[in-house]
Parts: sequence; structure tokens; C-alpha cells
Amino acid sequence: MKAARNPARRSLVKPAAAVGLAAVLLLGPVGCTSPGPPQPPQPTEEAAAVASGTPAPITIDEGRLRQTFEGLAEDLLTPGAVMLLRTPERQLEFTYGNRSRDDSDPVGLQDHVRIGSITKTWTGTVILQLVEEGRLKLDDPVSKFRDDVPNGEKITIEQLLNMRSGLYNYSESYELNLALDETPERVWTPEELVAIALPLPVYFPPGEGFHYSNTNTVLLGLIAEDLEDKPLEQIIQERILDPLGMDDSAFPPSETTALAGPHPQGYMFMDNVLTIASTKLPADLIAAAEAGELEPNDVTDASSSWCWAAGQGTSTAGDLAVWGKALAEGGVLGEEMQKIRMDSLRPADPDNPDSAQYGLAIAKFGELYGHTGELPGFNSFMGYDPGNDLTMVVWTNLAPAADGRDPATSIARALIGEIYGGP
Repeated sequence: MKAARNPARRSLVKPAAAVGLAAVLLLGPVGCTSPGPPQPPQPTEEAAAVASGTPAPITIDEGRLRQTFEGLAEDLLTPGAVMLLRTPERQLEFTYGNRSRDDSDPVGLQDHVRIGSITKTWTGTVILQLVEEGRLKLDDPVSKFRDDVPNGEKITIEQLLNMRSGLYNYSESYELNLALDETPERVWTPEELVAIALPLPVYFPPGEGFHYSNTNTVLLGLIAEDLEDKPLEQIIQERILDPLGMDDSAFPPSETTALAGPHPQGYMFMDNVLTIASTKLPADLIAAAEAGELEPNDVTDASSSWCWAAGQGTSTAGDLAVWGKALAEGGVLGEEMQKIRMDSLRPADPDNPDSAQYGLAIAKFGELYGHTGELPGFNSFMGYDPGNDLTMVVWTNLAPAADGRDPATSIARALIGEIYGGP
């Protein structure tokens, strides 16, 4: 029994009231998707530590962490999963399962995976570097660079970075999702993606809400290309990957988004149009998947060009650990700009201080700064805790799970709870 052919996954971003940051940022998707479920309240001990400026207390029980990792990976039906945890005292490397459902070749830390919306942190960092260089300003209106953007004279570069522009997310459109199902190999241009979004209604006036939108980041990528007069893949290579020695990472050209080897196959149960209503399979199909009677589709080779600046990147666990630390510590930004970035984080829901936080192309998960990502068949989490010099990376080669959860972010959330003593 096989689910409908599933060429590619849509963004999980639903209308703001339904999902917004709440189902994306902390530990919900942030791939070419959205930022995640609300951040749980901090335990009293941790809250006191944060208030005092001291690092939050952590406990690393290798056996318990491994049990949690493997148990959730199995429960989520992931063919393969990887976890990398680094502290000054130790490094833990957990792997589960195989690169393919059809063989016994185990996954490994050297495997290349699609990182989805973690790519947004690359694009956003490029923009902040250009701000540092005086090439543009955070308060520049988008109309300075594009005359076709609704409310462009009122939308700032900063609002594109922090997802407060109100622009429609093209990834939510029926037009895109149907096309992804029918022609998964199609190569999309950034202008085609923008052309889907701009005629559709805005979610709110600029600055008056939060809605995770790939349209924002694609526009930033186009602006960067105009200012640099070179393709985005070259800009990211020269400004991010080369300086940090991230030799196993890439922003592949849209025409050839194939994964470098070695890599796992990526799997998904649903097709894109179906996920518009829900990423969760009906109860009978969940039962069939759990019984091994429903097989997910192999979507490894679907083009990722539909995410472009918002999610086309590829990487490995080791490189993501390098980038997560640099992102939080300002490895490729000056001290002043890094402070601006870190100070930009605020709850997606201003009425709920415990909701997930998002800023200038960076998210915050409890004590960890980073991002999550999701693309057809791949889910990833990357976070760094400066207080404890702790780095965590998790990826899976299934997205979403049969029950609608995002596997890597669900595993990361559980591991964070084990380490910090949270819920």
C-alpha cells in the first residue's frame, strides 16, 4: 500500500491564526516552512539562572539521551536520524537507522542533507553584512529596490528579515503546491515565486503582526544579487561558507539541486496539496504506516528551487554545528551588528511571552539560538547555547511524520528537555 505520489512538500505555514510562529519556530518546522510551536515555560531554576545572567544548569546523561533519541526516531517512523551534541567537555554522536528504506546502509554524520529554512540564516547574514558595509540600511523601504511589492514604501528590510512584512507566503498557495505535485523536477526562478505571492492579499499592514513567509527571504536574496551583481550561490559561498571552512555545505545552483554524496534518501507520506489542509494523515493511514503497510514516497530528487534563498541549502551535521555557533557568536558579523541581531529576538505572539522568538533571520529555542528547517523528506534542527558553549544538531530523512509531527524538531525538543530539565 502506497500513499499518493509525493513529489515535494509545501511550506507548513498556515494562516497566521492557525500556525504562524506557534507551529514553526520552537520545535516545529522552519524549513522552507514556518517557525515552531510555542516555547514551553522555563523551569523555575532555569528562569532564575537566566535572570541572574549565569548559564542555565544542564545535565548530560548519555544513556538517557540516547534512549530518548532512538525511542523517538522509532516512534516517528524515521528511516534514519542523526544527532550531534558538543560541549567543551565532550562530543556525542548518535545515529539511528539507514540512508534508504531499501537497504541497510547506516546514516552517518558525514551525510549531506537538505537543510530547508536554515538557509534563511545564510541569506539573512549576507544582508546584515551588506548593512555593515553601508550598501543598504535596515530601515530602507523595499520600494527602494523593487517597485512591484505591495506596501513596498512601508515595508523595511528589517521587516523582511524578521517576518513582519505581512507579505503573502507563496508556499501556502494552491498554485505552487499543485505544481510541486505535478512537476516535482521543475526548476523555479525567484521571480516566478515572487510573482505568485505579490498579487495575493497581505496578511496585515507592515509591522503589525508576524507571519513566517518565504516571500520575504526570496526578496532579500534578489536584493543581495542586485547589490552584488553576482548569483546568490556565489555570494553565500564567498561570504559564509568559505570564511568558516564549511566545505561540506553548499547553496547549489537551482538547475542542479541534487545532493552531494554521501547522502540519505528523503521520504514523505503525503503530497503537497493534501498538506494544505493538514500535515497529519487520517487515523486509518497512520495505523497503516505504523503497521508497515503504508510506505512513504522517496522525494530525494525533487527540485528544491522552489525555496531558493529561503531553503535551498545543503549541509552536514558537522558543518551545521560550525554554523550554529558562528550564527550565535557573530563569526561573520562585526560586534555591533551581532548585538543588533541578538537584540532583535522577540516573541512571535506579543501576548504570550513564552511563545517562540524570532529576529533578524535567527530564532531562539530556550537557551539555544539557531533555526530549524524542512524540505521534502528532510527535517533539521540547529542550535547553540553561548552560556554553556553547547551545540546541538539533529536531522532526519523523513518529513513530516505520519502523525504530522516534524521528526528532527520533535527529537530536539525532547533532548533539550532532558538536558535543561524542562518540560
